[in-house]
Amino acid sequence: MTKKHTVRVDVNGTTYEREVEPRLTLADFLRHELHLGGTHVGCEHGICGACTILIDGRSARSCLTLAVQADGAQITTVEGLRNRETGHLHPIQQAFVDAHGQQCGFCTPGFLMTTLELLEHNPSPSEEEIRSSASKAHRW
Repeated sequence: MTKKHTVRVDVNGTTYEREVEPRLTLADFLRHELHLGGTHVGCEHGICGACTILIDGRSARSCLTLAVQADGAQITTVEGLRNRETGHLHPIQQAFVDAHGQQCGFCTPGFLMTTLELLEHNPSPSEEEIRSSASKAHRW
């Protein structure tokens, strides 16, 4: 029997504490333990970016990150972008809607989180910086 580990994380401003198997991915933790389905799992190899979230303000592929690695971290998922008080979309979400940037929608959460990180660190990126930002998600 595998020993479970306690994980305590802040996700979108709410603190959660759960006992988890050491091999549980952060993507599965978010989706199945916390019922936050906005983080999508595509390739499970960290290539597609559909599972991109922010951990302590830096993009990360949640399919490659174990939940135990995120213990003590602040996590932002796509669900955390909407304004809690007003219900309004985040300006990045609204820009995607206005520009019809959703495509089928499966990868959109990852695009939104990558864009958020880029613009938080560089509010006026060049086209080259925008193009290169998608491949720079950090691996925990």
